[in-house]
Amino acid sequence: MEFVDSKKTGKEVAVKGPVCVTGASGYLASWLVKRLLSSGYHVIGTVRDPGNCRKVEHLWKLEGAQERLQLVKANLMEEGSFDYAIMGCVGVFHTASPVTGVSDDPKGKVLDPAINGTLNVLRSCKKNPTLERVVITSSSAAVRIRKDAIDPNIHLDEFSWSNVDVDFCQRFKVWYSLSKTLAERAAWEFAKENKIDLVTVLPSFIVGPSLPTDLSPTASDILALLRGESVKFSWYGRMGYVDIDDVARSHILVFEDPSAEGRYLCSSSVLDSHELASFLAKRYPYLPIPKRFEIPVGNALYYEFNTSKLCNLGFKFKGMEEMFDDCIASLKEQGHIPY
Repeated sequence: MEFVDSKKTGKEVAVKGPVCVTGASGYLASWLVKRLLSSGYHVIGTVRDPGNCRKVEHLWKLEGAQERLQLVKANLMEEGSFDYAIMGCVGVFHTASPVTGVSDDPKGKVLDPAINGTLNVLRSCKKNPTLERVVITSSSAAVRIRKDAIDPNIHLDEFSWSNVDVDFCQRFKVWYSLSKTLAERAAWEFAKENKIDLVTVLPSFIVGPSLPTDLSPTASDILALLRGESVKFSWYGRMGYVDIDDVARSHILVFEDPSAEGRYLCSSSVLDSHELASFLAKRYPYLPIPKRFEIPVGNALYYEFNTSKLCNLGFKFKGMEEMFDDCIASLKEQGHIPY
């Protein structure tokens, strides 16, 4: 096993990998890179422009980055774009995904990048003879969005799939859910046909500190809520929440555990928007948390998540208090909200 000296700690670190992380500068991917580096992995991160200092500078500040991080240019919509980054890796973590939100061209800007981008990454994986496992970041949105009623006595689990279609998405603007559902289904079909060892992680709404300077849409929505805006979370309705570090750790767990297989829901707590607002208002009374939300009928379905599959691997989730404490502390430090 190879050992290198960490420039920051002076300690020897056993090097693992190499592994590839797609979309490495993103909100979740940055935390995954951080966790992988701290665990001793050599990480090859793909980004659209490695020379864009503003977009990648936070990655180079991570402990171990100078010794064990390499950034490579790749584009989701270019077939073969990931060949160089993936070749020789023992593992691939595909986290890259199109930006969420309302789009005037959902097929071109949301669906195609998600589905074809995932397949492009897997095509590069197929060419790599040293590959051991691929972990893809899906979403609880591929489980919980339903046109029909959900039995409140049966918790949603890894056997559940969102049954969305284009008409439903057009009505409720849930293109992200459709993109994640179709992309994950396409990934499973490709992996089966090409004998790729695939595991997917399905996180709920991710909460936590943002390493990138520019806030992601997810982090921006949380900031807006803490500043008193209610529009986004009115649309969200009932939602699962999970700590960003938990999501990163769960990816590494299912990659390293040889018994891991299939899909893994990753969520700590499920709350209605009213419950979330009440919790936040009591814990952070100095913030102008909204007191009321107008929830669309289609977003008010009751559900719970069964995350026992991940917990059976020995995983433990952080609670709402810790995840929001860390998130708010980070937003204060970055000057987004007052102390």
